Amino acid sequence: MSMDEKKLDTASVTIETTDEDDRELLALGYKPSFKREFTNLATISFAFSIMGLCSSIATTFNTPLFTGGPASVTWCWILGATMCFTLGASIAEIVSAYPTCGGLYTASAQLVPKTYRARVGWLVGWLNILGQIAGISSTEFGLANMILAAANVGRDGDFTITSGKTVGLFAGLLVVHGLLNSLATRHLAGLTKGFVFVNLGTTFIIIITLLAKTPRSEMHPAKYVFGSEGVINQTGGWNTGLAFLFGLLSVQWTMTDYDATAHISEEVKRAAYAAPSAIFIAVIGTGLIGWLLNIIVVLCSGSFEALQNTTSGSAFLDILVLRLGKGGALAIWAFVCLTAFFVVQTALQAASRTIYAFSRDHGLPDAGYFGKNDKRTHTPLRAIWLTTFVSILPGLLDLASPVAANAIFSLTAMALDLSYVIPIFCRRVFADHPDVMFKPGPFYMGKGYLGIFCNVVCILWTLFICVIFSLPTFLPVTPETMNYASVITGCVIILAYVWYFAAARRHYIGPQSNLHDASVEVVTQDTPTEKEKEKVMS
Repeated sequence: MSMDEKKLDTASVTIETTDEDDRELLALGYKPSFKREFTNLATISFAFSIMGLCSSIATTFNTPLFTGGPASVTWCWILGATMCFTLGASIAEIVSAYPTCGGLYTASAQLVPKTYRARVGWLVGWLNILGQIAGISSTEFGLANMILAAANVGRDGDFTITSGKTVGLFAGLLVVHGLLNSLATRHLAGLTKGFVFVNLGTTFIIIITLLAKTPRSEMHPAKYVFGSEGVINQTGGWNTGLAFLFGLLSVQWTMTDYDATAHISEEVKRAAYAAPSAIFIAVIGTGLIGWLLNIIVVLCSGSFEALQNTTSGSAFLDILVLRLGKGGALAIWAFVCLTAFFVVQTALQAASRTIYAFSRDHGLPDAGYFGKNDKRTHTPLRAIWLTTFVSILPGLLDLASPVAANAIFSLTAMALDLSYVIPIFCRRVFADHPDVMFKPGPFYMGKGYLGIFCNVVCILWTLFICVIFSLPTFLPVTPETMNYASVITGCVIILAYVWYFAAARRHYIGPQSNLHDASVEVVTQDTPTEKEKEKVMS
């Protein structure tokens, strides 16, 4: 449905509202179905929490360290983060124009001519949904391993980590997240406000304590942290340049799921302003603070050979134990794990809203069943629990084949990044097409070189990084070391279109207005007091 059709549809339906955000949502063709409880602080906290910062760096630290070496950790982070700034800005611009819980999925279908609308929306929708679910599953699986690694350290290595223990803890944690996400939006917003303080607070505590507890004589020189001495090729056969670039996997994994904040847009106050601003602030903050954290951890990392012989499986945790002792390291590690817990909490909320939006548009063969909100909580409980149970499935594969489980996990970054650049490309190519006529929101980079530069750079960078994502990090290639990311992503694209042309095109025509759907209840927003208005603006 084009924007013109939606305007006509809106005009034929009388839904009274005094809320500016809801009027914008009605103009996009959707009834207000959520309570808007996320303030600026809660929205920024959500955007920071989805990236995790210290927990995401902790779980991915081994990859750059043991492929390209310490210098790869530091330089690849700031290189990747700089490129991510352009992607974050480009995404924020689109989110500001289309502040719906469908996020870039909804936007992508609106940014192309009618002829391509259903096909583009279908592809971006499935890439985004499956990328988010793989991300939830892999992050929760990582959290389970982080907790068990702490148990191993606490028992001085006298603790056996088995697949059964890992999968059991993983599934239990996901059920807890499903229960927490079943709360009403007001409670979710209140809970989310504190996430950013734990996230950033833990990061700065790690930085300060490592500097305070590491003797100056044991700190590595600059040539190890930034120079050629820190380039250590451990890939088993790749040339040193490519081994160095594998360090990008950490930053790209951490700084992904940018559009998660877009998926809660219908629960955000002043969404066209707050959601894109939160995305941009979080990308800048995570990039710069993350670089500082990586530099300090490498600076205080001790013997490289000792880290290679880690018993916990986490070089990051071993460095904390080396400098802070077992007790101090485990105390901080508990907050690192809590940060990872927050990542899954926010990721599950975002993914459930995406599934809700896709079902609302009849993208699922469910007759819109998962596109309905609970009348008591005004949240999509059906979509929440569908997301929870589907996210458990990849982890269960670890019991049968860890290789298969890792193959599914590898889908995350590539699928999500591709789902981001497709709408960015369409926005640039079809902005002035009669079926599109792109109308920017408050967050707008303008028609000049800045917007073009950011769009072009982030598209080229994403295509480049997808090549890196596709390569196995260690040689020789075996079933265990093979990188299945490109194979899995390619299969997703092929199967999505086979499904579309075989059956889905009969019920899915792109984003569809629900203004005439009598089964959808209109949620009215509470009239804010002057004090509440001040809180939203702060």
